Amino acid sequence: MSLDSNLREGLLTLNLNLSEGQISAVLQYQGLIAKWNKVYNLTAIRDEQDMLYSHLLDSLAVVNPLKTVLGNRGEPHPRVLDVGSGAGLPGVILAICLPEVEVTCVDTVGKKAAFIQQVALGLGLRNLKAVHARVETLTSGDWDVVCSRAFASLVDFTRWSRAALKPNGLWIAMKGKHPSDELTALGAEVQMFHVEQLNVPGLEAERCLLWLRPIANGTAG
Repeated sequence: MSLDSNLREGLLTLNLNLSEGQISAVLQYQGLIAKWNKVYNLTAIRDEQDMLYSHLLDSLAVVNPLKTVLGNRGEPHPRVLDVGSGAGLPGVILAICLPEVEVTCVDTVGKKAAFIQQVALGLGLRNLKAVHARVETLTSGDWDVVCSRAFASLVDFTRWSRAALKPNGLWIAMKGKHPSDELTALGAEVQMFHVEQLNVPGLEAERCLLWLRPIANGTAG
């Protein structure tokens, strides 16, 4: 089957409704990853079908859960920060699928941040920007949600990005198996309040989505 057919089949499995323009943008994005991979060292995966399942559909699995939570928060123009974004996963996918959300991808590798900025320009994603920086330097407290996909331990992720969150902001972290040891190490300053098993089309590996929030003075923020 073609990439287009496999993507559409995966979207049906995920119950994710995308327009033809959005489907085209996802495929164009994959094409850009494949084209520039050698230059920017974006991913170790070379096969395009494997890339579709391991990267794109894996990131697409986050869209509906995030959309639900952002809708419940009622922010008119929500902001999401993708930490350690690499090739822009899941940040670019979120920007394509959720045009009402302002997405910022941050990475310490300048080439990868430059690639994401190139993708934003090439696909006309006005709601997407890239920042070449360490997340610890983003201390404005502007983001409703800070997310990561295979970035670091939960302790490091939450500690390094806490100053980027709004006072009532949330973290979401994509993980493989349920990270019991990492959750135990979080301590009292961070609360995991929801875990969701993700069934990613074409992937047999376990995937889960963790929702966390900071605790201030012993109460949830």
